[in-house]
Amino acid sequence: MTERYPLTEIKDLPDDIRAAVLEVQEKAGFVPNVFLALARRPAEWRAFFAYHDALMLKEEGSLTKGDREMIVTATSAANQCLYCVVAHGALLRIYEKKPLVADQVAVNWRKADITARQRAMLEFAMKVCERSHEIDEGDFPPLHAHGFSDEDIWDIAAITAFFGLSNRMASFSGMLPNPEFYLLGRLPRDKK
Repeated sequence: MTERYPLTEIKDLPDDIRAAVLEVQEKAGFVPNVFLALARRPAEWRAFFAYHDALMLKEEGSLTKGDREMIVTATSAANQCLYCVVAHGALLRIYEKKPLVADQVAVNWRKADITARQRAMLEFAMKVCERSHEIDEGDFPPLHAHGFSDEDIWDIAAITAFFGLSNRMASFSGMLPNPEFYLLGRLPRDKK
């Protein structure tokens, strides 16, 4: 398996994108391939990561970082996106502090070691992912019963929809997950 479109070299990035990529590299210890793959089109890179950050880094609402990554992992598995399952599965393991949860969610979220609240969240996310045209008023009360507000429900749908785009871009372009992602969150980190 090879990437269809070559990754952009850091030295060839526009200044603002280079600064953002170097900041990610400093924090993560490596540059996730998505940053360099999408940088071939700087305007699209900026729009993509602005929306990504608005959805995934927001502090309002009741969705945790783990919840957000769980939505991405489950729906990316349904969309058969290797890159997003591996990359966001790593983040899910880290945020939930559960080394097995990402594999469980990706393979069969219904049997995963998650809360009833998260199960309701994923039930809705999967419907948005696979059958959004069937969403009706009956889909909201089960989410409200678990404490999700209408704004939280919007977030679940928006994350699902955004990563539908991301999954398709990663898959068609042959984007490969960085090897580092496979081990993140599986073993305890060495304390520095």
